[in-house]
Amino acid sequence: MQFELMIFDWDGTLMDSVPRIVSSMQAAARDAEWGELAPAAVENIIGLGLPEAVAMLCPGISSAQSARLRERYAHHFVHADTTPMAFFAGVEARLARLRQRESLKLAVATGKTRRGLDRIFADTQSGSWFDASRTADETRSKPHPQMLSELLADFNVPASRAVMVGDTEYDLEMARALGMPRVGVSYGVHDVTRLAACEPLYIADGVAGLFDWLDAAAPVSRPAVRAL
Repeated sequence: MQFELMIFDWDGTLMDSVPRIVSSMQAAARDAEWGELAPAAVENIIGLGLPEAVAMLCPGISSAQSARLRERYAHHFVHADTTPMAFFAGVEARLARLRQRESLKLAVATGKTRRGLDRIFADTQSGSWFDASRTADETRSKPHPQMLSELLADFNVPASRAVMVGDTEYDLEMARALGMPRVGVSYGVHDVTRLAACEPLYIADGVAGLFDWLDAAAPVSRPAVRAL
């Protein structure tokens, strides 16, 4: 099976950003006087849009308190929290290899805001690695499949010729809603049991295994034809 479009989640799939998300959300909850949040509870909502994440994480929260928590989360994540954050080892080199496949498009579908994703793109100089991206604030939050539908339309690619790669059931469920092939990664936040319930083609336990599978599923670039 070869794919024309590979779509990646960001946090917990390409970037090791989960620890900073957790600590920033915990600090924001304290600032908003909601109380302490367990790390596992925060990890569970990673991948959702921020309003949806806060609603799930803090049931019954008032609109004012939710707005305060979201504002403080953005402050901590961008300005105050110094928890290290980088691509998982091997991601940059393996994405560069995929980019050499002339008939393959790469995209991002993330629960981040557009402002947040663009900031990360700029900080890591990675925006040019991808042909398109969608964020939760410009479409609908995972697991609704709208961001995937829009990416498919951008490239006029049928769902059967694209694959979604992510570390949560939210990633895989939005792909399943469209009948899109999907691949899980177990080194992120949701465990193998949750990922397997979404019927992925493959579950990778590391970056090397993930990209070995993607390399095999990518179209082979044709060698250039030399003029006689």
